[in-house]
Amino acid sequence: MNRLILVDGNSIMNRAFYGIMGSKMLTAKDGRYTNAVYGFLSIIFKIMEDLQPKYMGVAFDLKGPTQRHLMYDKYKANRKGMPNELAEQMPMIKEILKAMNISIIEKAGYEGDDIIGTLARKGEREGLDVTILSGDRDNLQIATDKITIRIPRTKMGKTETDDYTKEKIIEEYGIEPIQLIEVKGLMGDTSDNIPGVPGVGEKTAINLIKEYGTIEKLYDALVNGNAAVKGKLKENLESNKELALISKSLGTINIDVPIEDNMESLKVSEWDKQAVLSIFKELNFNRYIERFNLNNESTCVPTEMTIDCLYKIMDIKTIEELKNIANIIKEDKKLIFYLGKEDDKLSNKIIKKSINSISIFNEKKSEVYYIKLNSNYNNNFKESLSDTFNDIFNKTFFELFKEIFENTNIEKFGYKLSEDYVILKQMGIKPNNFKFDAEIAGYDLDPTSKYTLNDLSMKYLSIDFSELLQLNENIEKNNQINLFEVMEVKEEIDNKRNENSLIAYCIGKLYTVTIEKLKEIGSLDLFYNIEMPLVEVLGEMQFEGVFVDKNELIKIGDSLKQQLEILVKEIIILADEEFNINSTQQLGVILFEKLKLPSGRKNKKGYSTDVDTLEKIKHMHPIIEKILEYRSLTKLNSTYVEGLLPYINTETKRIHSYFHQTITATGRISSTEPNLQNIPTRLELGKTLRKVFKPAEGYIYIDADYSQIELRVLAHISKDENMVQAFKNDEDIHKQAASKVLNIPMEEVTKEQRSSAKAVNFGIVYGISDFGLSEQLGISKKQAKEYIEQYLEKYSGIKMFMEEVVEQAKKDGFVETLFHRRRYIPELNSNNFMVRQFGARAAMNTPIQGTAADIMKIAMINVYKCLRDSDLDAKIILQVHDELILECNKKDKEQVSKILKQCMESAINLDVPIKADTSEAENWYETK
Repeated sequence: MNRLILVDGNSIMNRAFYGIMGSKMLTAKDGRYTNAVYGFLSIIFKIMEDLQPKYMGVAFDLKGPTQRHLMYDKYKANRKGMPNELAEQMPMIKEILKAMNISIIEKAGYEGDDIIGTLARKGEREGLDVTILSGDRDNLQIATDKITIRIPRTKMGKTETDDYTKEKIIEEYGIEPIQLIEVKGLMGDTSDNIPGVPGVGEKTAINLIKEYGTIEKLYDALVNGNAAVKGKLKENLESNKELALISKSLGTINIDVPIEDNMESLKVSEWDKQAVLSIFKELNFNRYIERFNLNNESTCVPTEMTIDCLYKIMDIKTIEELKNIANIIKEDKKLIFYLGKEDDKLSNKIIKKSINSISIFNEKKSEVYYIKLNSNYNNNFKESLSDTFNDIFNKTFFELFKEIFENTNIEKFGYKLSEDYVILKQMGIKPNNFKFDAEIAGYDLDPTSKYTLNDLSMKYLSIDFSELLQLNENIEKNNQINLFEVMEVKEEIDNKRNENSLIAYCIGKLYTVTIEKLKEIGSLDLFYNIEMPLVEVLGEMQFEGVFVDKNELIKIGDSLKQQLEILVKEIIILADEEFNINSTQQLGVILFEKLKLPSGRKNKKGYSTDVDTLEKIKHMHPIIEKILEYRSLTKLNSTYVEGLLPYINTETKRIHSYFHQTITATGRISSTEPNLQNIPTRLELGKTLRKVFKPAEGYIYIDADYSQIELRVLAHISKDENMVQAFKNDEDIHKQAASKVLNIPMEEVTKEQRSSAKAVNFGIVYGISDFGLSEQLGISKKQAKEYIEQYLEKYSGIKMFMEEVVEQAKKDGFVETLFHRRRYIPELNSNNFMVRQFGARAAMNTPIQGTAADIMKIAMINVYKCLRDSDLDAKIILQVHDELILECNKKDKEQVSKILKQCMESAINLDVPIKADTSEAENWYETK
């Protein structure tokens, strides 16, 4: 069939850009973003495959005013400019289309829609079946019996399409396609700033056109008094006739654009394969290179890349096969694996998951071995096993792979290995020699990106999981139908088999690519010597957990509830009426209408009653202080009493929090489920919550806290003489700052003056503003500005560092810690001032906070190794920013305390000494 495909280039590029923007990862070798280009190609390859066109063209908008701008100067006036990240991709896609010999059509003064409309009508006249590919529904007005509009849409993360024929449009809207122009005239279009008639929406516009046919006939009926339109609608229509008619003109696609292109110039022809291959290599589009056999090496069908093109899946079902696989792993001394897991929420496990399969990638043979564990064993391999084949198979698996995972000579390659570590350990397997974690490698390459296997595979391997798995699923279904004319189920398909096998394959391939990239940016030592050893440390911390006195926690909750009851009564007395204190609307009415207190912001839902608003007026009425206290106690109870209770393991009586190393952009470790790094410390009542965290009987907590580690790192990096000297002389750095800024002797510095200097010391590298400092210290903005200026004058090395690091980041696009942890900061080149300011703060802060985070990680690794290699009975159980807590047998506390202090203070050699203050206590609260 003779088909013509016309593509709305700007619309599809825009859709592809935002569709793959979440990953924020696809880049060319030179760092340019390529997500829109990749997505655009994916969409047009699909339509070309579906329709096999004889003719094809892509229309693009050109910069500059069009006929519509001349008609209505406010046309598209509210449109924001194209993002730089998308704009830089437009020349790329045009270069690729030229290499693919696909015609590009542009015309000054006309939009892509007009070009498409003109060519569509021309193709129709020449007897072609025309399909328009566009995300813009304005094109629906062009649909006829021979012209179809294909609209891409995203569903469940996948791109699907809707084909709008003339028949479907009539069925959906109840009017002819050409009448959609009339609808647009009445309802307008906010995205293009087409005004329409005020108060007329889509439903009303469609009903009017159904009844009157056109805008002109509607107004004829209004003039003649024949229109069944009344009230406000009639008034709006009558007073906005000119707007309706101009909106109709603006919304009408021009089908008479003077275009020289004829159908012969749009004929699909052979690609310039060498040119396409060269571009695809530059853009890292390996997925498309393989799919279209551009290297002439693939043995697959050129139009599709299936899983079978990448590797062969071997289902391991016998004990003999299982033993053979184990022997291969031992011989290669390498295990590239992915554990298939299922939820096990009713268990008492630390991580409530069980293993149901393992996928193992063999690089040499390009095979993935898929081992499915066949019975409902709940991972209790050593207990209550029968003599059935399934149980014998599972037991053999456990014995073989326990040996493999615990073998220190076999390197392990995986994804999210910290979780795997705990899951394996709770099965009785102590993993060793974790060599590579794909998630951590992706994080070290770009800590502000996403690290799902799909994201990483898209970026570094050009493999789209969903696309590849869907294609393979379709092939398998077709094969089943071909093999069995009757719809018989030959064997239940394991839905996770293909996906988990693909993950194992990608882990192996990602190792090769990401390690090379880490080497290129100088981050290989960071990965191998800090990040990978930390996996085991964090796994052990989660496995050990921290004991919580549940009864004491419940008592604190009961006490909080009693105090809340008293506060509620006091607040109601002060308000002189009952109301719901938790309702911001009701509270706003009480405070700002009944009590006549000065209000802040007001929105559709009522007055703002956030903390900032209440803090500013708390001196005006005693009710405010009570409300703030009520909120504070409510949060303590809900988040840190009721919130902690569900996380206490019923078997171990301990909380086993996840500790993550791939969440923060600066490299800091974070904690979730629950967040033990966020237990309150400012309010005394909040601090008492730490009393419920206790060591086991006969044990004690040993705590070490870095003393001003970030300021010491700042002193080292900035080489500021005053700050370096203060630390070398073991001076009080905050007193010194106050002394320098205020020009007074250190012994005369008051407590308040030291506090102000401390705020500047800690705030300066975070880019604290004069407004921020004035709010923090309760001084005027002018005073705060003067203080910061005087500080930077005295500490000129810090000022120079701040200026230089931002300028260098603008040039390089990134900043680094002392250990070459890199963070990209594209925000510095943003058109938005606030975004650029954020980028500047990140550029100043990351080298300091990131280096401090790296130092803590090194200390943790060294402490862990020292304790592991000794006979001392102690474990790391908590890490909270600059603080490390060990649970230690009391008989070993002196030695363990010395090891802890020594490991923390020797983690790095700086120009200034590193200090760690140690303490011991019977609970977390007393460690300070």
